[in-house]
Amino acid sequence: MTRQRLVHATGLSRAVVTQRVAQLLDYGLLAEGELGPSTGGRAPRLLRLRADAGHLLVADLGATSIDVAVADLSGAVVGHLEETADIADGPDVILDRVEAMFVDCRRGVEAPGQLWGIGIGVPGPVEFESGRPVAPPIMPGWDRHPVRDRFASYGVPVWVDNDVNVMALGEARAGVAAGQDNVVFVKVGTGIGAGIIVHGKLLRGADGCAGDVGHMQVNETREVVCRCGNVNCLEALAGGAAIGRDGEAAARAGRSPFLAHVLEQKGALDVRDIGRAASHGDAVSVELLTNSGRLIGQMLAGVVNLLNPSMIVLGGGVVRTGDLILATVREGVYRRSLPLATRDLAVKRSTLDGIGGAVGAAAMVLDELFAPHRLGEWLEHGAPVGRAAEG
Repeated sequence: MTRQRLVHATGLSRAVVTQRVAQLLDYGLLAEGELGPSTGGRAPRLLRLRADAGHLLVADLGATSIDVAVADLSGAVVGHLEETADIADGPDVILDRVEAMFVDCRRGVEAPGQLWGIGIGVPGPVEFESGRPVAPPIMPGWDRHPVRDRFASYGVPVWVDNDVNVMALGEARAGVAAGQDNVVFVKVGTGIGAGIIVHGKLLRGADGCAGDVGHMQVNETREVVCRCGNVNCLEALAGGAAIGRDGEAAARAGRSPFLAHVLEQKGALDVRDIGRAASHGDAVSVELLTNSGRLIGQMLAGVVNLLNPSMIVLGGGVVRTGDLILATVREGVYRRSLPLATRDLAVKRSTLDGIGGAVGAAAMVLDELFAPHRLGEWLEHGAPVGRAAEG
């Protein structure tokens, strides 16, 4: 990036940018690269952040998993660990494991420099300013829990956000949506949520819960009560837990010998079992996945008409069951959206698989650390080390 681009990107004056760049160079945080293309005068000298000047610790908490990573200051993941977990075990149990995994992950890699910041994604609505989950439907015991305070002893800034928001950032920075300014990322896992990128910026909304599409109501002849207490929310009919539930019901009713056999062996079914059964031609499983894709496609057609994104990216465990969900969602979006809104629209599967949340959490921390209003708070110290962990 050149100094001129920094002026445009930050909105700061050329004099202030020049001063900040000089400071960053003095502290060894920036390095001068090769000459850039000339626009008529002297060719500008390109600047790059020294990725090895420090590192970040990030964690992506799902309904049934924990992913932690060490990232450098370019946002690249240099170490990664994951394990199964139940978010319903509560904040003390889960955050104890996160801290233990942080220790293990740092031991296993050459973490560059000092720790600069921590980023956490959680599977529920988050008040971004306070870093606290608010009435999360699948996170009993987490309401208003001070997640940020738990990591205060690290002595660095900490940010907490919804897991789908950080996944959306990951896709926009390093995934299939890199270079796209208007993107909707949809995670279809145990629940369903969306992260929305508008003009290159994450849209959090007034209180931090923009994109909670899993609790939009859909029209179905049957009524299913959602975990949030409402009836016929999208995730109650089309999410991974719903697909597993309906698969078990079909197996017990004798509609699918294939699923009945799996149920007898395992004692329970999940969406991965439904996906495997569908790949073997089980008609009931194909029907369940097709219905999920149909409902998600209907929802996304409304989102497309509202936001006109250039790309929709689908991720999560349900999407990883195979191509059936992706194809059905595409059909629904293209059929029900306005022609102009879909003229250049691409609907793609995530390419980051299990590390999308970690990549996005690192991007979140870097965005906040280098935001113009925050850079001056720590720059004179050379690094954000020792700063309050308030973010």
